[in-house]
Amino acid sequence: MPAAKLTLGKELAYACGMVGWSIMTNLVIVVMHYFYLPPSNTGLVQLIPQLLIFNVVNILSVVDVSGRLVDAFYDPIIASLSDRSNSRKGRRIPFMKWALVPAVFFCCLIFYPPVHGVSTNNAIWLGVTMALFFMGITTYIIPYNALLPEMAENSAEKVKLSSFQQAGFVLGIILAALVNNDADLVQHIFHVTDRITAMQYTIWSLCILAGLFMLIPILAIDERKYTASKPAHRPIMQAIRQTFKNRNFKYYLVSDFTFYISLSIVSSGLLYFVKVLLDQPESIGGELMGAMVGCSLLFYPLINYLSKKIGKKPLVLIAFGMQSLVFVLIFFLGKLPMSPPAQGFLLSISTAFPLAALGILPNAILAEIAQIDAKETGENREGMFFAVKYFFVKLGQTFGFALFAFLTIYGINRGHDFGLRLNGICGCILCLAALLFFSRFKEEKDK
Repeated sequence: MPAAKLTLGKELAYACGMVGWSIMTNLVIVVMHYFYLPPSNTGLVQLIPQLLIFNVVNILSVVDVSGRLVDAFYDPIIASLSDRSNSRKGRRIPFMKWALVPAVFFCCLIFYPPVHGVSTNNAIWLGVTMALFFMGITTYIIPYNALLPEMAENSAEKVKLSSFQQAGFVLGIILAALVNNDADLVQHIFHVTDRITAMQYTIWSLCILAGLFMLIPILAIDERKYTASKPAHRPIMQAIRQTFKNRNFKYYLVSDFTFYISLSIVSSGLLYFVKVLLDQPESIGGELMGAMVGCSLLFYPLINYLSKKIGKKPLVLIAFGMQSLVFVLIFFLGKLPMSPPAQGFLLSISTAFPLAALGILPNAILAEIAQIDAKETGENREGMFFAVKYFFVKLGQTFGFALFAFLTIYGINRGHDFGLRLNGICGCILCLAALLFFSRFKEEKDK
């Protein structure tokens, strides 16, 4: 029996899951470093020793990379289990249901170190809780993303559902970025004097909110009604090898991997760009993020329209080209003939279209790759395709963080900032490489 089409309400319910896991993953990305190694005069205390390993990276960076690598190697395992599931309730939703509580619980525990002060025990605690959190959230994310190609029948539906996903992801970023603002309210309303306690209360509230968002697709979507795929039967290593035989997927994968390296080295330096290259207070970073996100949302209808008219591949190539120019702009920040805030907003607005296009289209493209592969091979391995993608995303992020740490030796202070400017050049080269690889991708047109 063919699968029923999603109503608008079901599409929005599906996107709610993205809001939830975006809140938690971005709490770790945005807040964790600030929480454990805070700037002075913040009301927080340093919790991890600032020791350099090989004079290049600090302990916190090693812990962060280790947690991501554990998660990356766990991805194919959960994907294989999901693809091969014979559960009467569906292949994906049961995994999402059981992942919900551990993801929320361990995300909160990340921000509850055992020692209220500088201690290597806190570093060990952080490494363990981060690994457990990433395993929990991955158990939700991989099956969740694998539902997209199973529930969206054609290219237009995939782009539409991916657009709702990306809007949910952006909303999650915004909610996670408001931690300090929310902590101010907690201190003011509930008369909490300790800043760390106020932040912990806020994080608990946001994690519970994230869990409720993640619960919505579990309750609202009957997987048996809206999907018609069958379990795969290949063992995990055979499934991985078969996935890599897909020629289109390999070009997609290399371009995605290269792009995430570039994105990571620049996201690592965002506050440095504001403070050092533009000589502006860190608070302007929130305004720049708001401008970038707001402008990117305006491009969503255009991207949906153009993807139907000219296809997704040309839009992705245009986005890679524009993003490479944005990285060149980073190299010249603070030297352009306009005020520093104007340079910052120019950077944010220029990033809006690439952010929208590269947020919406890659998941829709991967959903099509998985769907076409299922027709050709007779096996539904959507989970494995998304698992391999996220494995390489996390490897790309890991290499990006390491590259940023390496570039800092060439200068990260005002008057000695060449290391920061090199981030722009490296990002430009990597985006051009992504464009080159993706130009070999062959897009299938809907008949």
